[in-house]
Amino acid sequence: MSQTELRYDYDAMTDAEFRKMVRDFIEAECPAEIRHLPRRIRWREVKPWSLKLSKRGWIAPAWPKEYGGMGMSVAKQIAFVEELDRAGVPRAPDMGIVMIGPLLIRFGTEEQRRKYLPRIVSCEDVWCQGYSEPNSGSDLASLRTEAVLDGDHWVVNGQKTWTTLAQDANWIFMLVRTDKGAKKQEGISFLLVDINTPGVTRRPIMTLGGHEEFCETFFDNVRVPKENIVGRVNEGWTMAKALLGFERIFLGSPKLSQVALNRLALLGRATGAFKDDRFRDKFTQLRLDVADLTETYARFADILKRGEQLGPDVSILKIFATATYQKITETMVETAAENGALDEAAPYGNETLDVLAHYWLARPATIYGGSSEVQKNIVAKAVLDLPG
Repeated sequence: MSQTELRYDYDAMTDAEFRKMVRDFIEAECPAEIRHLPRRIRWREVKPWSLKLSKRGWIAPAWPKEYGGMGMSVAKQIAFVEELDRAGVPRAPDMGIVMIGPLLIRFGTEEQRRKYLPRIVSCEDVWCQGYSEPNSGSDLASLRTEAVLDGDHWVVNGQKTWTTLAQDANWIFMLVRTDKGAKKQEGISFLLVDINTPGVTRRPIMTLGGHEEFCETFFDNVRVPKENIVGRVNEGWTMAKALLGFERIFLGSPKLSQVALNRLALLGRATGAFKDDRFRDKFTQLRLDVADLTETYARFADILKRGEQLGPDVSILKIFATATYQKITETMVETAAENGALDEAAPYGNETLDVLAHYWLARPATIYGGSSEVQKNIVAKAVLDLPG
């Protein structure tokens, strides 16, 4: 990081000034070929961009300065992410930045912070999340992967699934059962595991879109140092809930719907669909939905900017965002007619568009980050106070 960059006083800048700085940097430094990808980007593709952010000191905007972050206000953090979204800059495999880093800052030991945090901000370590298991997805507390203490090590046996980009990671943070006799949420611990430890096996899962975005991850007598527990033994459920910080709001970002609506408008113009009253009606309704979503997102963002905590009603945002995104991509496939079945980009006027890729990308949106069914249960019980 240069001395010039070190002298930036972000607190003294207005949000508009900071937003312009971010926008100018993205336009000058972010490669066009990694923007607006209709799939999850791989680490080898995004690593050069991540290293640029790291060198500038922008890799961890929410972290305190003493740990290599920017120490910015929530308003500037939101502006930072919104500018990345506007430019179509993909999220790198960033669970180290947005999840395990903040958790270690809050709950880790000083030794854990010294060991792991510098390697996260330097992009030397890439992390993945080991939560879901076969038959333990939405009911995460029923997980069965077990860790048994043997001297100075935990011996881990079990399986995780839907481990996002585990093949690109060298560390995994995971929930393991350390007390089989306790209630489901009690007897769970939060463990950090080097993926290159003997006994860890990753098997990529091919998605409908033809991409290996997830893995099955197996643990066969994997020995993990006992100091790799975060927090207290059997209090991992508390650790897991602590990860639900302000990042929850970005699961409800209107970004994907806004991009998809622009793509649908391109299709409508190129195919002449706007001449059809039915298409115009559908497009208008979708446009209004995106406008409503954008306003809803802004309202929740304002809560954070005021320094307040998000309540359980933020689940409404995630439900609304993912359902809207799916409706738009379904309309894209319908509008593209026979091209909607092509597993490749097709020309539309002066541009090309892979309609099916956007459709595939929207399919898991109602599942990741807590399925829509779970989110609706949260709204029913915690917001509407309906009987269980």
